Amino acid sequence: MQKSQTDNDLTQPSNPEPLNLNGVAQKNTFAANVQSLGLNQIQRHVFLCADQTKPKCCSKKAGLEAWEYLKKRLQELKLDQSTEAQPSLIFRTKANCLRVCAQGPIMVVYPDGVWYRNVTPEAIERIIKEHLIGNKVVEEYAFLIHPLPEIVPSCEKDFPEIVQAELPHQHSANPDVEIGLEQGTGQ
Repeated sequence: MQKSQTDNDLTQPSNPEPLNLNGVAQKNTFAANVQSLGLNQIQRHVFLCADQTKPKCCSKKAGLEAWEYLKKRLQELKLDQSTEAQPSLIFRTKANCLRVCAQGPIMVVYPDGVWYRNVTPEAIERIIKEHLIGNKVVEEYAFLIHPLPEIVPSCEKDFPEIVQAELPHQHSANPDVEIGLEQGTGQ
């Protein structure tokens, strides 16, 4: 399998094709990017507050140092790509701001919902080994644990006017298939 590109920068398609009038080349490029990133094989997604426009939780230097370390270690350990022996992968995203704005850099691991503070390279090494590989939260740096629910409940019953006005269609994983929302079902 092709090595996963997990910098989340889709401005440069991994398989550039010219845009044509019917959009087929654009859909093929999109599908190639999704495939090369291994999006359907993500086990965990790590967000790290780094390279902030207005650094508040830590210095820009500390945030970028943490980001570079996370990126390097996931690559070295081949956790950012799927292999035959390890079909799932860990995705990483550099977030401009996670809005905690203190004791940073801040990191959150999903779907576990574990929020970490002061994630220096030393802390990141422990989080990788103990949490991402060993499935054990690193209590010393964790300040909140709020896992995502297994099934995300529909907000349609609470905000029907927003759902109907702004979200008239739900899209399937296949870009050629569109699923209409049935009023009142939340599906």
